[in-house]
Amino acid sequence: MRGSTAHHNGGNMIQESGEMYLETILLLSRKKPDLHAIDISDEMKFSKPSISRALGRLKAEGCIIINEDNHIYLTDKGRQIAENIYEKHEVISKLLMSLGVDEETATSDACKIEHVISDKTFAAIKAKCNLK
Repeated sequence: MRGSTAHHNGGNMIQESGEMYLETILLLSRKKPDLHAIDISDEMKFSKPSISRALGRLKAEGCIIINEDNHIYLTDKGRQIAENIYEKHEVISKLLMSLGVDEETATSDACKIEHVISDKTFAAIKAKCNLK
């Protein structure tokens, strides 16, 4: 059984679940600039109270802003973390598929690996495999 872990991201300590929320907010905001909690809830298949608690933590950590219309936006800090996680996801998925892993499995495994791989190891993989 795996517990929740905190990871060091460029000076930030963010829980794995927080990284998942930030990545989801990043991807959804590319399609819909004015996000609401319900959009995140629908995408992640989590309850509205769970989403509200997570958003409260991310707001307190300075990763998101929720304006008076309840629109959710990433701060520079939140965007940096989300883009870092998403890049890891994309590169790891491509690497696994290049090794012959089917897309569904590669994507699923990348979702797990992206949260635990160090920036140093990730940089080495990118450099050695020439993946971007």
